[in-house]
Amino acid sequence: MIDMNSNSSSHPIEEEKGIIVDLGTGDGRFVYQSARKNPHRFYLGIDASANLLEKVSEKIHRKPAKGGLKNALFIQAAVEDLPVELAGVADEVHIHFPWGSLLKGVATGDETILKNIHRICAPDAVLEVIIGVDQERDSTELERLGISSLSKEFIASDLEQRYLECGFQISAVGSFAPGNWPDLCTSWAQRLRNNDKRSIIYFTARRT
Repeated sequence: MIDMNSNSSSHPIEEEKGIIVDLGTGDGRFVYQSARKNPHRFYLGIDASANLLEKVSEKIHRKPAKGGLKNALFIQAAVEDLPVELAGVADEVHIHFPWGSLLKGVATGDETILKNIHRICAPDAVLEVIIGVDQERDSTELERLGISSLSKEFIASDLEQRYLECGFQISAVGSFAPGNWPDLCTSWAQRLRNNDKRSIIYFTARRT
């Protein structure tokens, strides 16, 4: 794991066959599993919590026979202060089940957050956002973050324009019933599958 509190790093960024960034990566399961399945692509997991990244960061530096990976890297950084070295490197950015400031940023179209994400995207990069909330159980947090709606209608009528103003063209919007969730290799997806009150909204966008 690289501590990016200085917002700088001399660690080389791999550019072969595309770079995929997972923002709010948590324990890094999505990055680790994806990197194992796609050895010719490079995966970056970014999270503000050093504790969450510690275990998987140690794992990728083992010998390959013991689970080590050369095509994955984990960086400790907040979305509000992404490393300058990441400017324009991401061919894909994935944000799966965000929380806190990252959830607020993508769910309200916060200009600062979206422009920070835009800054790390290569031209024509794809952005994928998957949000899962329980309107009753998460009501206090949603109110604190100023999130009033996460419907497909809200995305089409309000959020789409905010994203466009920050350099992203939303191209697809959809939802999943709890029993039809995508097969996501994330720990949060596994934990939340049994909550039939949790709505799953996803959308994809492309950097303009």
